[in-house]
Amino acid sequence: MTLRNALVSWKYPSILLCGIGISNFGSWVYFIALNLIVLDMTDSALAVAGLYIVKPMAAIFTNVWAGSVIDRINKRNLMAALDLFRTVFIVLLPLTSSIWVMYSLVFVINMAGAMFGTASRSYITKLIPIEQRKRFNSLRSLMDSGAFLIGPALAGILFLIGTPVLAIYINAAALLLSGIITLFMPNLEKDHRLEQSNHYLSWAIMKKDWGIVLDFSRKSSYIMLIYFLFSCMVVMETAIDSQEAAFAKAVLLLTDSDYGFLVSVAGAGIIAGAIVNAVFISKVKISHMIGLGSLFVSIGYMIFAFSNSFSLAAIGFFIIAFSLAFANTGFQTFYQNNIPVEIMGRVGSVFGLLEALLIIITTAIVGVSAHFISIRFVVISGSLIMFALSIWLSMLSMKTSKSRYYSVGDAEIEAKEKM
Repeated sequence: MTLRNALVSWKYPSILLCGIGISNFGSWVYFIALNLIVLDMTDSALAVAGLYIVKPMAAIFTNVWAGSVIDRINKRNLMAALDLFRTVFIVLLPLTSSIWVMYSLVFVINMAGAMFGTASRSYITKLIPIEQRKRFNSLRSLMDSGAFLIGPALAGILFLIGTPVLAIYINAAALLLSGIITLFMPNLEKDHRLEQSNHYLSWAIMKKDWGIVLDFSRKSSYIMLIYFLFSCMVVMETAIDSQEAAFAKAVLLLTDSDYGFLVSVAGAGIIAGAIVNAVFISKVKISHMIGLGSLFVSIGYMIFAFSNSFSLAAIGFFIIAFSLAFANTGFQTFYQNNIPVEIMGRVGSVFGLLEALLIIITTAIVGVSAHFISIRFVVISGSLIMFALSIWLSMLSMKTSKSRYYSVGDAEIEAKEKM
């Protein structure tokens, strides 16, 4: 492939990555600023913890019906509208003095965010050619990693020169810019007839759509089993992470500065993993990225759970962060290559609903168990469950008889490289 052709083929993916990057950096600033605003308003750690419950609750409420809407309307226009919608509601956040009104606004913002995530996944699958998906997902992982590392630092600088309210407004501006960038993306569905309904969204339509997802799940049981197992990994990661700070301080007896440095080690691992992933992406099989990536993530959690010193905990954190880049890139590519784009919104919504429910239930069980039993026992138990899930996922994904699910696009990649 000539340099000119390569630049042309990556024009729109590059613009999309730019929009995603701006949105991600803004989201980290917003996330930290919102925590500080709620803490200043209430002087209550419990009120801040409530923000962590709002997101999965919003996902549950949204995913019941969102897929039915997403698959029936123009994805690019929907994404731009959702960015504008979130911009307006984020601007309203600093203007309220009631914690319940703020929770309500955050709930609506997270509803729009959940819908945006599902819609963008469908749009990306349509936009990115099959031979570019692994590379695109690896670069997106690098972008996400940069946001994770630089976003909080940027928030800290903004707090030094201004206030959390200023940071909130900057995030609103970032979302508005992201929405404008989205409008410059190709309108992929302008000349294609989308699935239409003569009726407004109703229980009958949602019931029919859920039936379509269940029918696809039965016919593609292997694909959906991989999806479900990976989602269970995410659930366990979230539940264990909820006890991460408490474990570090109460069990490992780390100081605040030690814990801050531990998080920095994770940030370094994320960046290192994303860079290695981006450089060697064409040499690594999707099945190995999912299987081995998930396995090493769980090994990192095991090291952290059984650690009795800062050094061991840091090694565990680095392995977790480094391996996540590969696992996430592999899974996203597998999902894009194996879920029909026509029903991707509905599949993502239904299984996203299940994942959100499991996150709430599992996190609650872990929190209660840590309080009444012990944090060490809970973190070790959660890590062992994750390790068992990752072994199962690894064995299934690297099964020779299932290689056809992971080799999609390899022929196209080889052909492109020879051009």
